[in-house]
Amino acid sequence: MDEVVRQLRMAIHDAQVAFDCIGLGEIERAHECMITAKAAMDAAETVLRHGLERFALSDLAGEGAKVMAAMAD
Repeated sequence: MDEVVRQLRMAIHDAQVAFDCIGLGEIERAHECMITAKAAMDAAETVLRHGLERFALSDLAGEGAKVMAAMAD
């Protein structure tokens, strides 16, 4: 779950940069950031899907809760 969270954070960051670039009129850079955001989302989905195939849902949910709690600290 650590990797899923890491990839989602990268996607959020890249999407925010893309949003800001659009506001600044930097359309090509916005497009590049959108591509990297999508790649990070795809990576997060792939890691999560493989986790769902290998581990029980309750185990993944518990691991996800631990990751989120550690981020709050």
